[in-house]
Amino acid sequence: MKIIIIGAGQVGATLAENLASEDNDITVIDTDLVRLRELQDRLDIQTVEGSGAHPDVLKQAGCNDADMLIAVSNQDETNMVACQVAHTLFKTPTKIGRVRSSAYSHYPELFNDQALPMDVRISPEKEVTKHLSRLIRYPGALQVMEFADGKVQLVVVKAEKGGPLIGQPISFLKEHMPSIQTRIAAIYRDGKSISPDGNTHIHANDEVFFLTAQRDVLDVMSELRPLDTPYRRIIIAGGGNIGERLAHSLEKEYRVKIIERDLERCRYLSENLDNTIVLNGDASKQELLLEENIESTDVFCALTNNDEANIMSSMLAKVLGVRTVMTIINNPAYVDIVQEGMIDIAISPQQTTISSLLSYIRRGDVVNVHSMRKGAAEALEAVAHGDYRSSKVVGRSIANLNLPEGATIGAIVREEDLIIATSELVIQAEDHVIIFVTNKKQIPAVEQLFQVGLTFF
Repeated sequence: MKIIIIGAGQVGATLAENLASEDNDITVIDTDLVRLRELQDRLDIQTVEGSGAHPDVLKQAGCNDADMLIAVSNQDETNMVACQVAHTLFKTPTKIGRVRSSAYSHYPELFNDQALPMDVRISPEKEVTKHLSRLIRYPGALQVMEFADGKVQLVVVKAEKGGPLIGQPISFLKEHMPSIQTRIAAIYRDGKSISPDGNTHIHANDEVFFLTAQRDVLDVMSELRPLDTPYRRIIIAGGGNIGERLAHSLEKEYRVKIIERDLERCRYLSENLDNTIVLNGDASKQELLLEENIESTDVFCALTNNDEANIMSSMLAKVLGVRTVMTIINNPAYVDIVQEGMIDIAISPQQTTISSLLSYIRRGDVVNVHSMRKGAAEALEAVAHGDYRSSKVVGRSIANLNLPEGATIGAIVREEDLIIATSELVIQAEDHVIIFVTNKKQIPAVEQLFQVGLTFF
């Protein structure tokens, strides 16, 4: 695909890196020439200096024959105008825009072809908030991903001693829980992928990816590790957009406190949140954390815009006795370092945002994509269309599909039913098929499987 990306910040740069590695024709627009040169030195892409909202700049970038425009600059207004110009002057088929301000989200009627023609609106803050909320609802999970409108969850946990499945073959899971539909889609052991089958044994410290219905997540987790007690007390460091959104999503079920340094922002938060305690102060101050009983707090979420402040306050909270620390880190170089230490879960807003974008970039009817292991692996939800003649999957059993190496089908959702994949299972038209791909280079082959031939039309 020919894709134009507006914005060479953290999100734009990470997106360009992901898409350029898949042989797409990428052009990045930004006003910062230094950033553009850094990207061009690392990646096989084109760059254009200038404002992405200007018609001449878009023309220079090749917008007249681009398949997609992705506007992810730090300015909402630049992103919206860029989509408008691309639509009006260049008839760009797909326009995706980053809109951070919640003020615009209150007026969805703004975003249509007669007003602001933005086909897809993305909000990194919203995506990160959903990611954090799911982790808090499932203590002990490293990642929780939803498919089929939440009917199916793909959950990542680290296997620990005390779980009944430790040292047992995977087939033991079906014997032990015959009434629960679940499938272990992948295992990472010592950083390397293992393609699991019924005879594969689970070891302590394995990173296990399993699929199951939402209602059964905790039951399956209990087979892989002793269940943690549910979280109750949450402290959020940073009352920005993400901190506010997270507090709002949690405050009805949990006891939530926000620590925010800016007094005016504290006043705003106290007026707009119902059951959250708002504290004016510095989350890296030991005295303040002790006053707020950090030792009896279940989760400390460091959500400021400053990586170093997030890391230091998180480490302090852990030393003072908090159960679990979740930290936003924008600099990819920091993520591996901190996750090996006292920080339990390091969250990259860029990777979380890219997952929400990939479903619009993948070919075939791919309705959901989750990027994992820093983009090296993906889980996709693809809809099977056509019939036996026009489709490479419809009417065929999973054993007879030409799946590339490293790709496995974990489950399908047929109307309201979750069906765990077996080699004999035959895929029908309109099935939602959940595929786990450990080697990202095989994504194009998976996409081709779900593209419908011309005979269908």
